[in-house]
Amino acid sequence: MKCLNLSVIAALCLASLSAADCSASDPVVIASGHGAQAPKQPQAAVGEDGSVHVVFGTGDAVQYCQSLDEGLTFGKPRQAFRVLNLSLGMRRGPRIAKTKAAIVVTAIGGQIGKGRDGDVLAWRSTDEGKTWQGPVRVNDTADSAREGLHALASGHDGSIWCVWLDLRDKKSEIYATVSKDEGATWEANKCVYRSPDGSVCECCHPSVIVNGSSVHVMFRNSIGGNRDMYLTSSTDGGKSFSEARKLGAGNWQLDACPMDGGMVAVSPNGSLETVWRRDGNVYKAAGDGSPEVLLGKGQQPWIAATPKGSVIVWTVGREGDLLVQSPVSGQPQKLADAARDPMITAASNGTRPVIACWESKLSGGSVLLATRIDLVK
Repeated sequence: MKCLNLSVIAALCLASLSAADCSASDPVVIASGHGAQAPKQPQAAVGEDGSVHVVFGTGDAVQYCQSLDEGLTFGKPRQAFRVLNLSLGMRRGPRIAKTKAAIVVTAIGGQIGKGRDGDVLAWRSTDEGKTWQGPVRVNDTADSAREGLHALASGHDGSIWCVWLDLRDKKSEIYATVSKDEGATWEANKCVYRSPDGSVCECCHPSVIVNGSSVHVMFRNSIGGNRDMYLTSSTDGGKSFSEARKLGAGNWQLDACPMDGGMVAVSPNGSLETVWRRDGNVYKAAGDGSPEVLLGKGQQPWIAATPKGSVIVWTVGREGDLLVQSPVSGQPQKLADAARDPMITAASNGTRPVIACWESKLSGGSVLLATRIDLVK
């Protein structure tokens, strides 16, 4: 698609990274707009063939576009479907997964909106986004997903896992379900975690990753006034989940929700890594219980795994400099200015480039940008 003029791009992004361990392509404008048509909350998935698939919201519409050259250029976005009272903003918004035969997109909406009702709804396309079938309701208790926060991940076998904050018991709990036919139908919901203090953190998105028969779910808990990250895993395809364990040695005592859920990733060799915020800092931690590692000041981190290690993005402040850390130098580098809610992803087979997407303000509206990050060592 055509991009905004280069002076606008230059004001928002850096042309390349200065370190020798990775490089970023020129950023591409996915969409821009104002008012009700302002694009928000981009999410991307990379297919094993290197195709890149992006969704985002504009008002009550879910938009879709794709790249067939591994993220260097993108086609013009087109409306995939509409969702009444679409949950959007602050990590709410559509999620996307790519299997060999389908593109699956989920979003949360309801008849009333504003947190008073809401279901996780799923659509699928088997013709590369030209047409969409759905919706199918994912949560099997109506309106239990009204908080509007969820996550989606696909496995090598075509299974797709969805995890969300569920309110069917009048308190925030972590629920999950799986589709074994690439989003056409969904199995009975499973409660993955209930907090002994009543609710998990009410406004932080959960995350999920799939690796063979293993399913890993990360979320922010709320126990004794502490808003810390927890991880639970299944090694039997989701039949049972382990006792959730806390990530990191410290605690974040907070009488509020930070609206910052972090992300989990699995490398091609099966190792599990997490990234998350505690207070004003961003940390990463391996899934084997190793001590956390401080990455620096910031928030809203996201992680993608590659054969060379994990690539992590985060912002300095709710909106500010976008930093990226590659696995070679291990030092954060500035990728863009004035960014918010970044995400980063790679193909599950680990053979393709990493794609980062984020949102920025622009002349009273917003612009969505994407860039390809190549690891060069």
